[in-house]
Parts: sequence; C-alpha cells; structure tokens
Amino acid sequence: MRSGHRLGRPFGWLWGAYGASALGTWLAFGSFELIAIRVLHSGPAEVAVLASVGAAVGAAVAVPLGPWVEFRRKRPVLVTMDLVRFAALLTIPAAFALGALTFVQLLLVSVVVAAADITFRAASGAYLKTLVPAEHLLVAGARFESTAWTTTIVGPPLGGAAIGLLGPVATVVADGVSYLLSALGIRATGGHEPPPERREAARMRASDLLDGWRYILADRTLRPLFFNTAVFNGLVMAAQPLLAVLMLGRLGFTPWQYGLAFAAPSIGGLLGSRLARPLVTRFGQHRVLVGSGALRALWPLGLAFLGPGTGGLLLVVGVELGLIFCCGVFNPVYSTYRLERTANDRVARTLTAWAVTTKGSTALLTALWGVLGALLGPRTAIALAGVLLLATPLLLPRRTRANPTATEAAPGHV
Repeated sequence: MRSGHRLGRPFGWLWGAYGASALGTWLAFGSFELIAIRVLHSGPAEVAVLASVGAAVGAAVAVPLGPWVEFRRKRPVLVTMDLVRFAALLTIPAAFALGALTFVQLLLVSVVVAAADITFRAASGAYLKTLVPAEHLLVAGARFESTAWTTTIVGPPLGGAAIGLLGPVATVVADGVSYLLSALGIRATGGHEPPPERREAARMRASDLLDGWRYILADRTLRPLFFNTAVFNGLVMAAQPLLAVLMLGRLGFTPWQYGLAFAAPSIGGLLGSRLARPLVTRFGQHRVLVGSGALRALWPLGLAFLGPGTGGLLLVVGVELGLIFCCGVFNPVYSTYRLERTANDRVARTLTAWAVTTKGSTALLTALWGVLGALLGPRTAIALAGVLLLATPLLLPRRTRANPTATEAAPGHV
C-alpha cells in the first residue's frame, strides 16, 4: 500500500480496477470452452473455432478504433469498453436461463469482448503514461504483472469450484460484474487527464488505419519484439484448446484439476514479476528482456508428454511453473520497453496494431492447430507447437536505441 501511494491515488484506483477485472477473467478461465463442450456438446474443431474466429473478427473490428482512440481522452474510452464487455457477457446467462443459448451467440460475444479488450488495452497504455512518470513505468508494470499472477493463483480454483457447484455460466456472470467494478474504479481516478496532443482536423482516412504498423515496422527495436510476441503468444495459445480437450476429455481430468494445473504454477509468475525490477537494476533492461524471453520458449514442449493421473497433473504444473516464472520476469520488462520506445502521440495506435496482430496471429494459429489436432491428434499438435516455440528467441531484439521524444512523428506521417 505504501508503494502504491507513492505512485498516486489515480494510479491506485487504476490498479484496483485492473485487479477486479483480472480476477473476474480468471474466475471464468476456460468458461467459453467448457460451455461449448459440456452445455452445447461441441467437438475439438468447434472449440478451436470459438477460440480463433471470435478473436480474429474482434481484432478486425478493433483496427479502426486505434486511430479513433489516439485523439480522445482515454479515461472515458476505458469506462465505455468495460461497460461494453459487461453488457455482452451478461447476454450469455440470460440466454442460458431462457434455454436459447447457441454456439453462434458464444461466437458473437467473443467477437465483441475481443474488440473491446484490444481497444481497452490500447487506451490503458496511453492513460498509464499520463498517470506515472517515465522512470516509474517498470514499477507500475511489475505491480500489474504481480496482480495478474495473484488473481491467476486465486481465480481458477475458485472458478473451478463454482463451475462444479453452479456450472460454467455462473463464472461468466462473475466476469461480467468484474468489468462493471473496473469501470467504477477507472471513473474514480478523477477527471484530470490532459487533452490529446493533437486532434484530428479531418475525417479519418483509410491510410490512417496502418499508422501503428508503420511505426512499429520502421523501428529496429520494436519490430523484432513485435514479431516475437505475436508468434510466441500465438503458438502458446494455439495449444490451449487442444490441451483442454486432452485433459478434460481423453485423460479424464476434472474441472477443478484443470483449474489447479494453471493456478498453482502462477506462484512462479508472482515471483518473477517481483524479481523483474531488481534484475533490470543489476543486469540492464535489454539483457533481462532477451534472457527471460529466450528461457520462456524452452518449457511448452514438455506438455506433449502429458499423461493421466497425478503424474500428468504434476507434469503440467512443473511445465507451467517454469514457463510462467519466465513470463513473469519478461512481461513487465517488455511492456515498459515498448512504452518507453513509443512516442506519446503514437501509443494508442501502436498498441492497437500490436494487439490486433497478436490476436490475429493467435486466431490464425489456433484455427490451424485445431485442424492439426483433428488430423494428427491433440498430443502431436501440442508437440509441434512446442518445437516451433524453440525458434522464437531468434526474433528478440538484438540492440536498443534512444527513446523517441514525446512528439516524434511516425515514419511516413504527413
């Protein structure tokens, strides 16, 4: 609490809002997949479609929102996106109660939530830079990361228990309410946000939609990190639906065991996030970024050897512990590195482009791995993803450059 106070009351409210929504997200961990499998009796291909198509269409919907968000105050955008997610998620329990829930509705809600999530993340990065001095961005990022892993430890076991008692739809309700609480917290940060540095003088042009990608691809340090995170996140997430099918279906794990397998290792993420700042102080930002980014790619291949029973559960816990510890170090360093190297008047567009690409690559790879899982079997497809992840450290940035000024124009900007 003392550390939070030093970053100011507005940051404290933003931090609390993040904690509320993160807890709701982890309470509902895997709820859409569980609803598809256990309520709608969907197979592996449909579960993969749910995870991929919803994210892909949501990313496409979010593309024009990046330039739109850039030149508007970020706090109202954050509140609006939280309320959109709250309303969309509550349509699921309403339809379930009426006996009208369908796979198409799950897919549509996933689209809306994905688009709102991308827009929220883009606006929140820009908003954070107005609340926290540049020298404290790593501290703020580490606190968000620590909160994320704390809610990961608590959320899935509670969500698994709730699913066992009340069914997966109940956790969707909790997730929706968490976004309402987040909106209230963000609103409480106050109305002192500075106006955008430049306002659109004319209607947005089609070429403006690509500003974020142009900025990233023209920067020799952001560009490799951009490709690394898109490929790494895509391959890791592509294996998750297949892992759910394998664990909850063929290997006979219960929902609470599935939740425990991903909750217990989150202690590693909490530890990693606490170590991020001391490691950067001792070894330097770039060295920690590359080292933790390379180490995190070594673990997922172990999931290909998953078996039934206690031994299989311990294997998942061990693999996820190593992966999550490395991610706990990497994530706050990476997010700070990215914010520091993005000009203030480019943050929303850059983060939108980044999130859209990450969502899109995840959707594409998830769909592809759904096909591979159907053709080769879930275990073989998971192993293939693990092998390809071993090559992702080659995409990490080799060198750094000086940070851009707040008003540095994107390459090619007129």
